Amino acid sequence: MEDSLVKSRLEKFARLRAAGIDPYPPRAVTTAPIQDTVVQFARLANEEKSGVQTQIAGRIVALRRMGKASFLDLRDGTGKIQIHAAADVLGNESYSLLKGCDIGDFIAVTGEVFRTKRGELTVEIEKWTLLSKALRPLPEKWHGLKDVELRYRHRALDLIANADVREKFVHRSRMIAAMRRFLDQHGFLEVETPIMQPIAGGATARPFVTHHNALDIDLYLRVAPELYLKRLIIGGLERVYELGKNFRNEGVSTAHNPEFTTLEIYQAYSDYEGMMALAEALIAASVHAVHGNTVIRYQGNEIDFTPPWRRISLLDAVTEATGIDVHVSDPARIIAHGTEHGIALPPALSRGKLIEKLFDDFVEPKLIQPTIVMDYPIEISPLAKRKSGSDDVVERFELFIGGMEVANAFTELNDPLDQRARFEAQERLRASGDDEAQRIDEDFLFALEHGMPPTGGIGFGIDRLAMLVTNSPSIREVILFPTLKIKEETK
Repeated sequence: MEDSLVKSRLEKFARLRAAGIDPYPPRAVTTAPIQDTVVQFARLANEEKSGVQTQIAGRIVALRRMGKASFLDLRDGTGKIQIHAAADVLGNESYSLLKGCDIGDFIAVTGEVFRTKRGELTVEIEKWTLLSKALRPLPEKWHGLKDVELRYRHRALDLIANADVREKFVHRSRMIAAMRRFLDQHGFLEVETPIMQPIAGGATARPFVTHHNALDIDLYLRVAPELYLKRLIIGGLERVYELGKNFRNEGVSTAHNPEFTTLEIYQAYSDYEGMMALAEALIAASVHAVHGNTVIRYQGNEIDFTPPWRRISLLDAVTEATGIDVHVSDPARIIAHGTEHGIALPPALSRGKLIEKLFDDFVEPKLIQPTIVMDYPIEISPLAKRKSGSDDVVERFELFIGGMEVANAFTELNDPLDQRARFEAQERLRASGDDEAQRIDEDFLFALEHGMPPTGGIGFGIDRLAMLVTNSPSIREVILFPTLKIKEETK
């Protein structure tokens, strides 16, 4: 069926060319946004003519042909309006060409604005121009595109067919703009750091690797910008942030995409307590910028972003949820306690990894309201400073909202000797088979040895925050072009 429609449109395309009409003219006349016209003439009474001409352009999204007169719905990025075309106004030739247009074509029209007997604001076409010929029909005759796989694979069709999808990406953009405004107003400087790095550092993750031919070296798509941003703190840029892409060679899920957007912020003379306050203020401001308040609904739950937020210890949260005492230092005892409570745990994991697994399974899904989970085992936090008075806990917190992690923050480790020892411990993990463990970054250690002031750092998952503010159940709903498996051609 679609092939026959495409064939029909190609035939129309050929007829236009033969008639000396360019289906894709190089430029369009200056036009007003449709919504401006709608607002300007909102008070026009039924059957009243404005006496004013407007010039608008957009895509034809509906076409009702009726002999010597036709009605069209024209849409641009701001709104939609009805168009009336009559042969006795346009002339038979021009009207015939307009009547031969298809849904999906772009046109520009000039004419008087009036309101019909039924109250529909309408433009009476006096002249028109074809701007772009659509060779394929719009999805499902403009009734909406529902096939999820097709929506993600052909986002242009998704945006054409589904107004709510367009609105989600408008909200995402407004959220990001509000975050930038907040940080700029608080003295932070936006910076850019390398996407391709000689060492994939700053996070525990498996990287993507590429090869630079001219230099004959392997480079890694960054898993995090952290180690470069901290170099800037060392260099005297005391408040910096970067909003950009990270890449992790991992699986996909409703909360994971291999290419994702983060906002990382570093502030000298601060710590993880300072990052808690920053997170509360920043996210509350961005949610308010999108919705006009700090209370939203997400997947059936009402979430209140009004600070202050709940704060709990990671170890206490796990013990409370499972009954397993994870405060003990021996991982074998944690495994034994798990068995006593009917929870089987992998025997090869470190204490920190065991606690992390228990948290992921039993605590995280229940953290719907904004919750700061703080004080993590040192084994799973190689870049965070030890908590005062403790040898095995660091000043780190993660922020959870809607049952998922949306931020990770530290009091940054600024002791170069301790940092080297942590890197070496990570290398030992890598040697034992953990291919996500971090590598020693000698260039970063060289910079750190020149002194870094006490610093707080935090990274936000922008895509997950966008899920929250748009009430989206999957990360693919808020990434314009999510990573998909290549579709095999059917023979």
